[in-house]
Amino acid sequence: MVCVVSRTGRQFQRYNKGRRQVVGCIPYRLKISSDGTISDEFEVLVISSQKGHALMFPKGGWELDESVEEAASRESLEEAGVIGDVERQLGTWDFLSKSRGTFYEGLMFPMLVKEELELWPEQHLRQRMWMKVDEAREACRDWWMKEALDVLVHRLSSSLSMKPMEEDTKIQLISTC
Repeated sequence: MVCVVSRTGRQFQRYNKGRRQVVGCIPYRLKISSDGTISDEFEVLVISSQKGHALMFPKGGWELDESVEEAASRESLEEAGVIGDVERQLGTWDFLSKSRGTFYEGLMFPMLVKEELELWPEQHLRQRMWMKVDEAREACRDWWMKEALDVLVHRLSSSLSMKPMEEDTKIQLISTC
């Protein structure tokens, strides 16, 4: 089931040492070559700010009733209209809010997009667009989101360049607990 209204208000959001905690995702997709194989290139989805003056990745307040991964997934759904797999956290950044003049704590995650919705809660407030990584880095307003993008690029470049192990050479892990 997809929510049809974005959550609003800050009374149920998390704070760490007085800093509002915001959680976001860098939605990405792997490019498919003309022969149907997965390319080592990928694109990221950026969204416009509510006022439309800047580009960024989906992010918002982390609510008390959800895990950090649930918050990341919810923000991507509400703001960008995408559903996917939230992967291992890219990092945590302390940044100054441009509109409020206070410091926030931002946690960013990659999301491998599985579905792009035609209708989503903030579709009338924001534009979304797929971009190449270098275009997104240039267009993104926030330095800390650019750093998160660099972490994602490094992580994906490392994993895409690794060749999968042959079935008979995989190492089996055995728990001794």
